[in-house]
Amino acid sequence: MTTTQRKHRCNELLFEWSMPVVIKSLCSLDMAQNSDFVVLVDGQVRQYGNQSDVAYNAEFLLGQLMDSPQDYYQKLAGFFSAIIFDKQQGIVSLISDHIGSKSLYYTLHQDRLTITDSLDLLDAEQKTLNPQGIFNYCFYHCIAAPTTIYKEVFKVEAGQCVELSKLGRISSQVLYQPTYDYSSEPREVLHKQCRSLIAQAVKRHISTDCGAFLSGGLDSSTVAGVLAKNTNPARTFSIGFESKQFDESFYARLTSRHFNTEHHCHVMQPNELIDNFRSVAGYFDQPFGNSSAMAAYSCATFAKEHGVAILMAGDGGDEIFAGNERYAKQTAFEHFNNAPIAIQKLLNGLFCATPLGKLPLGSKAASYINQAKTPLPDRLDNYNFLNRFALEQIFSAKFLSQIDPQQPVEQKRKRFSQAQSDSDLERMLFLDWKFTLADNDLVKVSQMCAMAGVEVCYPLLEKELVDFSCQIDPSEKLKGNDLRYFFKQAVTGFLADKTLTKEKHGFGLPFGLWMSESEELMTMATETLAAMAKRDIFNLDFIELALEKHQSEHSNYYGELVWIVVVLELWLESRGL
Repeated sequence: MTTTQRKHRCNELLFEWSMPVVIKSLCSLDMAQNSDFVVLVDGQVRQYGNQSDVAYNAEFLLGQLMDSPQDYYQKLAGFFSAIIFDKQQGIVSLISDHIGSKSLYYTLHQDRLTITDSLDLLDAEQKTLNPQGIFNYCFYHCIAAPTTIYKEVFKVEAGQCVELSKLGRISSQVLYQPTYDYSSEPREVLHKQCRSLIAQAVKRHISTDCGAFLSGGLDSSTVAGVLAKNTNPARTFSIGFESKQFDESFYARLTSRHFNTEHHCHVMQPNELIDNFRSVAGYFDQPFGNSSAMAAYSCATFAKEHGVAILMAGDGGDEIFAGNERYAKQTAFEHFNNAPIAIQKLLNGLFCATPLGKLPLGSKAASYINQAKTPLPDRLDNYNFLNRFALEQIFSAKFLSQIDPQQPVEQKRKRFSQAQSDSDLERMLFLDWKFTLADNDLVKVSQMCAMAGVEVCYPLLEKELVDFSCQIDPSEKLKGNDLRYFFKQAVTGFLADKTLTKEKHGFGLPFGLWMSESEELMTMATETLAAMAKRDIFNLDFIELALEKHQSEHSNYYGELVWIVVVLELWLESRGL
């Protein structure tokens, strides 16, 4: 689907306020109103804790506003965004669900407020390219809210409310800040409650034309298993690769056999990337550099060809139950920071200021200490491309003069500090609900499914399940280096044993490897990089260095760097910029 075709589907509403308010949407918004409020909802908003199939939308939200104006948000669940006009106070509120599953943008331009779920629907004069957005894209490989690719256009953050007064003042507040009230119930009781919440979440999304993504990991296998227990046949879909380094289809087949699903596996080829590269890069509202987007699109298209209209995705389990290796790694660094100051000084002086730090074991100790001294959340980005090279080596002087290189860092620090917990693990998870899920993974899967013509749902991110995860003590979520300890215990006996012990993978993409092996793909990449070199964003020497290092050092690591630059150029070209 091209950008033009998406625009043709635009639904537009005009409200007279203290200024004109234009609402542009790719979908038909559900609306309810009375003498106090006008409420518009995109998606499904429902009553928190209610497991019935009763449909709740704008009318329900309006009722909650009238009954509980101070705490209505706590009574909501589901995946939605909402626009609320308070007629009495003269305030427009833009609301995001707890996980930011729906995009909602806004801009004040020439005394007119425009609200939209797609940046493509903005008028041309509202689309001034934002250098800061480009820099943030290079940092995150996406553009994290509230910043966007366009100046003076902003995105509502996950779990937040943005209020615009009739005088044009803008303020925001975090609405979703769960409490970390750890349960003292026996493990067996909590395990049962966890399984029950997952089962309820999956059942809520079952339909006659649904299927499930299946990478073979814990999350997708759990969702597929519950689907299989409630429908026959349960249809599951995975992506495979000829390269054994990336192929995880064995585990998907293992789960399929375990639950007797009707499984379909598509083996991706480099030509699919070449054929779809431009269309996928240009489909997103903003430049989006997560290379697994191509695999998500391929899998969703494959499922669509098999008659599936709704796909269940397993996203979220790692971020609510501590399933990423970085959580264990960062916790290990905190052992140093929690040691007495005298011991920290002794070890620092011994390994970081003497020849001992140059010996094999001593260098490892020095590296550990130096990394530990960088506080969270900054330490999470030690291996970020933008921290591996001097910015002056990467970007042109003109480009750097237009941006604040600290903005992405400050955005992360702000989110990290907003978590209502003293636990570094809980704060990392809270951070990832925004930057890993809302700004990245959910954008990727939702947009690629939309491009393929299927809907997607995220059972493991239902609000009740996210809240439940905040009742599990951090020491149970992550026990030493045992990732997702509580979750694994909860699904032991349900999932296959080999699934419980496999390493995390997911729908990755061997772009760096394919570029090394495919002359056509290499040609496309180099031609696109040459076009980017003319924009005065990156230094020409750096672009040449990225290609050289891809071919001579680590093809996968530097292939990812090449990917994000190529995608940026293709996106800019798709918008005629």
